[in-house]
Amino acid sequence: MKLRLKILLLAVAPLAVAMLAIALTVRDQSTALALHERQLVEAAYLQSKRAELHHYVELAQSAIAPLVAAGRNDEGARRAAMEALARLEYGHDGYFFLYDVHGRSLMHLRQPELVGQDLWNLRDSTGTPTIQRLMAVAQAGGGAVQYEWRKPSSGKPAPKLGYVVLVPEWGWMLGTGIYLDDVENTLRQLDERAKTDIRATLAWIGVIAGISLLLVCAGGLALNISEHREADAKLRQLAQRVVQSQEEERVRLARELHDGVSQLLVSVKLVLEAAVNRLVQAPAEGAAVAPVLGMALNRLETVFGEVRRVAHNLRPALLDDLGLHAALEQLAREMQGASGLAIRVRREGEPRPLPEEAATALYRIAQEALTNVERHASARHVDIVLTFGAAAVALRVQDDGVGFDVARMQQDPSRGIGLRNLRERVAMLGGRFDIDSGPAGTRLGASLPLQAGEPTPGDDETARSQPHEEARKTVGEASS
Repeated sequence: MKLRLKILLLAVAPLAVAMLAIALTVRDQSTALALHERQLVEAAYLQSKRAELHHYVELAQSAIAPLVAAGRNDEGARRAAMEALARLEYGHDGYFFLYDVHGRSLMHLRQPELVGQDLWNLRDSTGTPTIQRLMAVAQAGGGAVQYEWRKPSSGKPAPKLGYVVLVPEWGWMLGTGIYLDDVENTLRQLDERAKTDIRATLAWIGVIAGISLLLVCAGGLALNISEHREADAKLRQLAQRVVQSQEEERVRLARELHDGVSQLLVSVKLVLEAAVNRLVQAPAEGAAVAPVLGMALNRLETVFGEVRRVAHNLRPALLDDLGLHAALEQLAREMQGASGLAIRVRREGEPRPLPEEAATALYRIAQEALTNVERHASARHVDIVLTFGAAAVALRVQDDGVGFDVARMQQDPSRGIGLRNLRERVAMLGGRFDIDSGPAGTRLGASLPLQAGEPTPGDDETARSQPHEEARKTVGEASS
């Protein structure tokens, strides 16, 4: 998975999780709030209905109070009381009912077929004895009771809230009630409205989350496109620089070979031709040819030195012979002699074998850094520190020059190409490259990981130097 995609996922995933957590929290809190609101509405409604029924029962008691207070207990007085209660009906399903203490129905205006029946053992759909519960509350002093009863207007059982009292003088249970199915319908509508509001809220959260995710993705896509364009531009510049560097290197090699090696070889050729001509013209004077051949050998030695110099500029032999530290010391001596800089090379840690790519990369970094110091820094002292760690090798080059603006250098496509090339080279090897510059000087650092067990040419000062020593001895014997 690419780094940009990982970063985008790291931005999108927490946002999605946060929005999901918000949605779940809002849903739970809204559900709990709706349930609490429902309970409050139900409790308030039932409380108001209890007070209302209590008021109705008090009116009924006051209507029959003169007959009861008169001390009459005959059939006429009771019938007059029932007629008075029958005239007190209210609403479509609001009426009063009478039972004796044994559960026999004495008066029921909406269900006259129940009058005279013994309903003491009547039970609702849950098996609870209805009349017995009402009688128990009435004998305890009266109060409200919730029970189930067949609604006259619909003919179906419905929840009902009743209020009953006892008329002890006549052995009556007087009561009235209201049906609660309308309340249930109202509460059901509240529940549906709450669910609709919760769904709408969750839908809005989903819309906001979707828009947020789209904005994040769009921002990531725009950033990705911008970085791609910038990377493509840098890649084109790098490719142009590589081609230009190759051409410059070819021109330099051609010039050095033409001006140095080629001219020396021509000179040797001319000297050898002059020696041959002398031998042809005067075979007996071989001793006179010896100085000419000596001159040719000296010039051949100069050719060998020139070839070694060119080869050293391409890749220093010390890097393969004695390792990175020795190559850095040689580079410092050469730069110090040519520029007048005071360059100090130090090594820290226990030397370890380096992969060829790592040794070459660190050498080129030091070479580029010293070249930049010589050209631009106006420095007097340079410190080169090579540090061997347990898992990595680090190179630090620090000078006391005037420094430069690193951020501006990196943003300018026409400058700092060498530093960008070094950064890319270190990145290809899985290392880290950093540079810090200011008025007190510039510090350039590179760190590359060490891979144990890999065959490496660097810093092995015995086995790796033997083939080259034998080659130099062979060349020396040939030149002598």
